[in-house]
Amino acid sequence: MTGWLLKKIVKNGGEPGAHAAIGKFAGITGIVCNALLTAAKLIVGLLSGSVSVIADGVNNLSDAASSAVTLLGFRLAERPADRDHPYGHGRYEYLAGTVIAALILSIGVELGKTSLQKIFRPEHVFVTVPVAIVLLLSVAVKLWLSRFYNSLGGHIGSETLKASAADSRNDVISTLAVLAGCAVTYFFDINVDGYVGLAVAAFIVYSGIGIAKDAVSPLLGRRADKGLTDEIVRIITSHDKVLGMHDLLVHDYGPGRRYASAHVEIRADEDVILCHELIDKIEREVTEMTGVDTVLHYDPVVTDDDEQNRAMELVGSVVSGIDPEYTMHDFRLIREAGKKTLEFDISVPFTSLDRRERIKEMIDEGIAESGGDYETKIRFDGK
Repeated sequence: MTGWLLKKIVKNGGEPGAHAAIGKFAGITGIVCNALLTAAKLIVGLLSGSVSVIADGVNNLSDAASSAVTLLGFRLAERPADRDHPYGHGRYEYLAGTVIAALILSIGVELGKTSLQKIFRPEHVFVTVPVAIVLLLSVAVKLWLSRFYNSLGGHIGSETLKASAADSRNDVISTLAVLAGCAVTYFFDINVDGYVGLAVAAFIVYSGIGIAKDAVSPLLGRRADKGLTDEIVRIITSHDKVLGMHDLLVHDYGPGRRYASAHVEIRADEDVILCHELIDKIEREVTEMTGVDTVLHYDPVVTDDDEQNRAMELVGSVVSGIDPEYTMHDFRLIREAGKKTLEFDISVPFTSLDRRERIKEMIDEGIAESGGDYETKIRFDGK
């Protein structure tokens, strides 16, 4: 059904602008479905006096509000780049996710307070057939919404829609808990309404925290997907003249707005013009094959300097002896004013960056013990 709706509503599914169109379609669908569920649950909840049913209805109200924020986020995210925002406005979609999380958390806390009051001051609950029907209908609708969001989120690579899919799946669990509480009250005449409401509220808060983490992470500069970086590395290193690459950085400015930069190593004795043309060709290939706008820096590598090669082998052995995870690149032997300096970069785990001075001391000691008479200038990268 999702595929059929997609073809009917989104006419340009494979063209530029499809991301925003699909996101807005999902937002409108979520608003309509959750608004209907909210009205039905609030009506039967108020008539039965069940705080857990009302809590579940308010949870759907928060979902409707979340869908509205999603719709607004996709609308703002599709705005084109301008002078003040040269990379576009795609991160509005991530901001929408943080607002959704804040709404969910605030509603969960308020429902928790109401449920606690019901626990300490319980009131009689009237469980009726309409209550059960509404809850069962809600489970069916939320199961469909979860698959719907997940399908569209996978289609356009949207973390916001995938978060909505997870939230809908969580709603199924909370509604089933409310239904179980109503069954206990109906068959055993035990009032567990406040406790079930409190459990639902706790579940809502837990869900909100998870959504907040997922929404904030890309805004803070989350590491790019490993599959994407591996593909970029494969494309670049597939060319015969490329000796290696390093310092790959991928910046995410919103879905469909990713930019990458990297250093590409090529023999220093190659024709500079041909190297420039090769770099341009690789940039185009990466962009065409991954959708990531790419800028590459040409690093000429001297390969016919015997002393530099021996020094590089020595330092490489010392570095790997300190920790096999450490890797070296951008190695240079600088001869100047009777002094020899080894300049190079070392990539270490982020947890080791605070040990930079000690690592440099260990490298210098290892070079000296091996008979090398060099000064070192080391730059550290985190990985």
